[in-house]
Amino acid sequence: MKTMAWLVFLLLCIGSSSARFLDVANGSNSDLEEKLFSLLQRLQVEEFYDTLLVYGKDCIFHPLSRRLDVSTVLVSSGSTEFDWEFGSLTLVLSCSPEEEKNVSNRTLIKLQRNRRLVYLRSNDHPDSVCEIYMQREQYNIAMVKDDFGSSRAIYACRHFEDPIFAEVGLSDKTPIYIEQFQNMLGKPIKTAADLLPPRSMLLSKEKNGDKRITGYVANLINTFAQKVNATLKVDVLDTKSIVREILRRVHDGELDIGTTLETSLSTTLFETASYPYILTSYCLMVQEPAKLPYNLVYAVIVDRYILGSIFIVLCILSMLLIYSNKKSWKDLSLANIVLNDKGLRGLLGQSFPVPSNANRHLKLIVCIICFASIMLTTMYEAYLQSYFTNPPPEAGIHSFQDIGKKQKRVAIPSIEVNGLISTNNSHFQEIQKENIIEFDNMPECYKLRDDFNLSYNYLVTGDRWSAYAEQQTMFKEPVFYFARDLCFSRLIFLSIPMRPFLPYRHLFEDHMMRQQEFGFVSYWRSHSFFEMVRLKLTPLKDLSHPLAYTPSLLLQDVSWILKLYLAAMMISVVCFLLEIGVNEWKYWRKSRN
Repeated sequence: MKTMAWLVFLLLCIGSSSARFLDVANGSNSDLEEKLFSLLQRLQVEEFYDTLLVYGKDCIFHPLSRRLDVSTVLVSSGSTEFDWEFGSLTLVLSCSPEEEKNVSNRTLIKLQRNRRLVYLRSNDHPDSVCEIYMQREQYNIAMVKDDFGSSRAIYACRHFEDPIFAEVGLSDKTPIYIEQFQNMLGKPIKTAADLLPPRSMLLSKEKNGDKRITGYVANLINTFAQKVNATLKVDVLDTKSIVREILRRVHDGELDIGTTLETSLSTTLFETASYPYILTSYCLMVQEPAKLPYNLVYAVIVDRYILGSIFIVLCILSMLLIYSNKKSWKDLSLANIVLNDKGLRGLLGQSFPVPSNANRHLKLIVCIICFASIMLTTMYEAYLQSYFTNPPPEAGIHSFQDIGKKQKRVAIPSIEVNGLISTNNSHFQEIQKENIIEFDNMPECYKLRDDFNLSYNYLVTGDRWSAYAEQQTMFKEPVFYFARDLCFSRLIFLSIPMRPFLPYRHLFEDHMMRQQEFGFVSYWRSHSFFEMVRLKLTPLKDLSHPLAYTPSLLLQDVSWILKLYLAAMMISVVCFLLEIGVNEWKYWRKSRN
């Protein structure tokens, strides 16, 4: 009996101890849950979130998600098989640092900047966890340990500080999550410049050997580096395909930002291109047509429709003159209408005899002829003097099929040819292949274009053409013009290339839009030509190759009029001889009968 009593007593003691232990454990878990709930409420006040994304199997975060009035997505496997379109108002909760295993680039990019709260075990160290997330390019990280119920300590990663995490109390007013890249404390931003004026141009080196760049693209990156207190490390590449090499290095993550421009619409990965920086057109830069020779000016003045109208007026006036002279249509014939002496001389501004006893109708018709002659001769003389002073250009090209027929061939860098082919540009396909000169060396092609070489026509964007137009204002005569009716694209988006998962991408795009809003980009672009002259990249001289001075008119310039006058005299003589011959023949025939 004693043994049984002792056994019962021992069991009662064990049960009491277990109950006390469970009460302590439940109290500890309840305290931890309450403190975490308070933390989640504080995070919602600091920056609102409407979705909870919980990685991992059953842990302390799962019961908390039921108490919050927000949508919850549970990912127990740590990854999803498809892309999630999570919004920016999503808070990510991880049951441990190893639970988040997303492999989808789209999901990773969507969630890169989202705030994360990680639950740590007692053997997890905050600095090592911060290192893990920083390797993933994720920086908005906060951690709590399993003793958070009593310690109330929150560990927040700080990328540019030493140590790389900070301890924040639950009741502290210090923000848990901060914008870490607003002050990079002199950390480098790696870039490479294409050195294609006026986008980017190389300045003199600093004393420490660092390179400096300027231009309307380079200035954007320079001002951004100054804004975030970073050091800009500029790499100058020595390669023929410099733009292609910059894009490759950016896509491979060797550069942070490329100091060049790429077409956003031809990019398959929008993650490697910024918000559009420049909206412009992409057209042909065509040589100005030659001036019309002086000996062709006379015919150009009178359009065929105007000439037809003058002929109709001549016929009407001739008919009125014939009728008003004798109040009869007897003398009405084709020869008298077309070759009416008074009508022709009157419209040409020459005098003609008028009967002394002319009636009112005839006088009115003569007044109409005089008025018409004054108008015609005055306008013709005005056009003639104007065209002799500045002859009009010959007919230009208005379609892509005319390239190679009326104008020279087109010089295009190979990278632009590949872009036009990849986008299946219909206008580019209209040009015959033999009329396209492809340059593997992009700087060589652009050098010909910058020198206004007359051997080719060129492709140019609207933003680059503005500098060419400014330069040609100093020329005696413009050499090229921007063919707006020969555009491969009337609206293209040019963006700054950026490496994938760039953590300060949002800051850069915000800075870009602010520069646009305050007019700095327009200012940089309008001063591009003068900046190129200052750096001696563009000569301040006339590159139009003006012709030597020649007398305005030579005998051959008026030879066409002399030949026309001689032909008209010959026709008149022939008509006169025919008229005499016909009359003689009629008289001879009449006398014979």
